[in-house]
Amino acid sequence: MTVTNRFMAIALEEARAAAARGEVPVGAVIVVEGEVVAREGNRTRELADVTAHAEVLAIRAASAALGQERLNGADLYVTLEPCAMCAAAISFARIRRLYYGAEDPKGGGVDHGGRFYAQPTCHHAPEVYSGIAETAAAEILTTFFREKR
Repeated sequence: MTVTNRFMAIALEEARAAAARGEVPVGAVIVVEGEVVAREGNRTRELADVTAHAEVLAIRAASAALGQERLNGADLYVTLEPCAMCAAAISFARIRRLYYGAEDPKGGGVDHGGRFYAQPTCHHAPEVYSGIAETAAAEILTTFFREKR
């Protein structure tokens, strides 16, 4: 399957690498002015850290690379709809745009569940674009969980 968005293609590579490590296959990429500044996959098991989701790790790496806590003007590509924790981190980091692949009706926090950005207490909501390489992202997850069962 060909993915036309080059940044989502990188996020999918990170998801596949996470799967190879036995992690839930989610990958994230942060882009500033057309350049990748961070790319990560889930590492919760490897790091024994429940907060080591791909999005959080990518935000940490981008902040370190740029020497700043806020990522104004940055775009995040992630293979799965972010959970509430990641949605909050994205908001706090002031990510400009969020592009995600597969929806997560059970654990998502953007368009499902708590819908973090729709809450009146949310101080910053990124522009959200869903369904980017959705089929490829969903296939990676489906294959991973089928093999686990």
